[in-house]
Amino acid sequence: MDHQQFAELYDAHARAVYAHAVRMTGDRAGAEDIVSLTFLEAWRLRDTFDRVTGSRAWLLGVATNVVRNTRRAARRHRDALARLPPPDPVPDPADAVVSRLTDTDRATAALAVLGRLRHADREVLVLSVWSGLSHDEVARVCGVKVGTVRSRLSRARARARARLRVLTAAQLAQHPSPTAGKGNP
Repeated sequence: MDHQQFAELYDAHARAVYAHAVRMTGDRAGAEDIVSLTFLEAWRLRDTFDRVTGSRAWLLGVATNVVRNTRRAARRHRDALARLPPPDPVPDPADAVVSRLTDTDRATAALAVLGRLRHADREVLVLSVWSGLSHDEVARVCGVKVGTVRSRLSRARARARARLRVLTAAQLAQHPSPTAGKGNP
C-alpha cells in the first residue's frame, strides 16, 4: 500500500474509526487520540493488510487493539504511580514570595547605601564582601597597598552601617508596625 492508497483509506474510514473509538472509550478527546494511534499503527502494519477482510473491518480491528493497549498502558501507569512513595509536602508559595520581597527590599537598600559611598570605598567593599576576594586580591585588583584596602574597607563598612541605619529608620517611619503604639514591645 503506497502513500496515495493510505490517504484514500484514511479519507474513507476516519469517521468510522472515530465513532468506534468514541463508543469504546466514551471519551471524545480520547477517541481523537485513538484515531491518530490507529492510523499510525495501520501505516506500520500496512503490509499485513488483507483486502479479503476489507479495509473497514481491518481498521476497526486495529482500533480495538489500540484501545486495549492504551487501557493497559494507563493501568500500568496508575499502578506505577500508586507504588511511588507519597510526595514531600510542598512549601507554601506565599512564603517564598514574602521572602523574595524582603530580599528585594534588602537588596534595594544595600544598593542605595552603596550608591552613596565614595567610589574607592564602594569598590573595596564590593570586591571584598560580595565578590569574596581576600585583602591581598583586592589590593592587586585596585592597584593599592593592603593597608589601604583595610582602611578603605573599615571606612566603607562604618559609613554603610550608618547610612543603613538612617535608611532603615526612614523606612520604618513610612511603614510602621501594626503593633506599634499598642503597648506591645
